[in-house]
Amino acid sequence: MATLPVIRGKAKKISLFWCLAVLFALVWLLIAGGPFYYLILTSMKSQGEFLSGSLFKLPEVFSFRNFIRVLEGGFHHYFINSILVLAIALTLLIFMSALAAYPLARMQFRLNRPIYALIVAAMSIPIHIALIPVFIMSISLNVYDRVWALIGPNVAFNLPISVFILTAFMTGISREIEEAAEIDGCNKFRAFFKIIFPLAKSGLATLAIYNGVVIWNEFSFVMVLTQSPQARTLPLAVWEYQGQYTINIPLIMALLILSSLPIILLYIFGQDKLVKGMMAGAVKG
Repeated sequence: MATLPVIRGKAKKISLFWCLAVLFALVWLLIAGGPFYYLILTSMKSQGEFLSGSLFKLPEVFSFRNFIRVLEGGFHHYFINSILVLAIALTLLIFMSALAAYPLARMQFRLNRPIYALIVAAMSIPIHIALIPVFIMSISLNVYDRVWALIGPNVAFNLPISVFILTAFMTGISREIEEAAEIDGCNKFRAFFKIIFPLAKSGLATLAIYNGVVIWNEFSFVMVLTQSPQARTLPLAVWEYQGQYTINIPLIMALLILSSLPIILLYIFGQDKLVKGMMAGAVKG
């Protein structure tokens, strides 16, 4: 009987904790969902209705004409360029990160720690200080104002953090599996592709989602390395909807929604792998 008040006290603490957690989640939902609600609301209005009405006033008629205008314009050019850059850069990034992380995580050699330290130090380099050198390099390589000019910088500047995350993840994979394969005659090359690479799928999925969002929303290099609409990606598609004296805000909002849909869908279908990969890397690393 003496333990009954203790149990009740613990139950009250747990219920209070959950009430605070739910309250915090609701507040955070309002903070994060408010701008998206405003985005959808504005995209349903006409330019005149947006300028004459209040910001959060419901549109008189919910219309998708802004989305139709965006799709009928040059949206598909920007979208195809974004998909092309994302697919090639992400494939190269994941493969190169895995190749670099494997020896750092699974092999012991003299330069292991110095190389790893240099990779970690490279994470602190801001991309903006490399804009001019990359610009000059793209002109020298004759890729300026082409989609191909965006692939190299996206791979190079996302490679350090990808190697850092994947090294921590691969370090936690059981060495007994690899040693058993070596006893059966499996060399390092086959061990990487047959054992380590498949076992690192959660970490690779985490990198794919994380870097996919970064590459999809990349603005600086697109602004510097491209000039014509045919070579630009979605972050610069807004230029199509601004004139010398006016900006069509509802059209831009519709464009932003269409641009964010692929990443939102990617996160919805891959959020479980993202969470598993982050937790696995944190525990094993």
